[in-house]
Amino acid sequence: MTARALRCFVGIVEREFLRFLSQRGRFFASLVRPLVWLVIFGTGLRSMVDLSSVAPYGSAVSYEEYIVPGLVGLILLFNGMQIALSMVFDREMGSMKVLLVSPMPRGYLLTCRLMAGVIVALPQVYAFLICAWLWGLRPPASGWLYVLPAVVLAGLMLGALGLVLSSLVEQLENFAGVMNFVIFPVFFASTALYPLSRLGEANAVLAEVARLNPFSQAVELVRFALYGRLETTALVATVVTTVVAMALAVWRYDSGRILRRQLGAH
Repeated sequence: MTARALRCFVGIVEREFLRFLSQRGRFFASLVRPLVWLVIFGTGLRSMVDLSSVAPYGSAVSYEEYIVPGLVGLILLFNGMQIALSMVFDREMGSMKVLLVSPMPRGYLLTCRLMAGVIVALPQVYAFLICAWLWGLRPPASGWLYVLPAVVLAGLMLGALGLVLSSLVEQLENFAGVMNFVIFPVFFASTALYPLSRLGEANAVLAEVARLNPFSQAVELVRFALYGRLETTALVATVVTTVVAMALAVWRYDSGRILRRQLGAH
């Protein structure tokens, strides 16, 4: 990496951290959402969901413990939408011009933006895991280390999908509705809240949707890593989705395409 590329990366990461620190409620909001699910829904549904013989758990597991990886995924999902929101905001405020005229390759700039968003998400994820630990949900000690690359990869995938989404939304005021349209179906039609095997017993079509949902693969990658295991299918699916989404985002954010689209709008 050249000195100019390194300065570019550090500058983008610093900018995202400053933006994150200036939004004081963002950190606490990122914790409140999963904690509400963990404490209220997890406790309420504990006796209603049969979680015996569910991988990677060696024996029957509590519902709260099962949904922790899914709630980590929820944090990363909202963070991916936050990346998309910031891109739409920058485009409306005119900051996107800096991205378009930069001498650095477009793919590198978008990758830096994506990695900066994931780095910002890491403290949120580990803060939630600490809260879950205090609630009595304690995975193996090694899981705290093994889960790090899984969280990074899952965050990259969801952030890349967020970049694609941001390239499709033209106006900031439309983005809130788009977020709700994306987040809730993606979250509920996944393995975040219930195992795929149990879902298949209830509805085969919904189970197939959940199986094909990239968010499910990200959740399973985190789930197995948290218990010191590698889920190969989830790893491959997450990597492939990340690469495809990033390629699509780079194409969508091509300066020539954006300029032609803006000229066409006038």
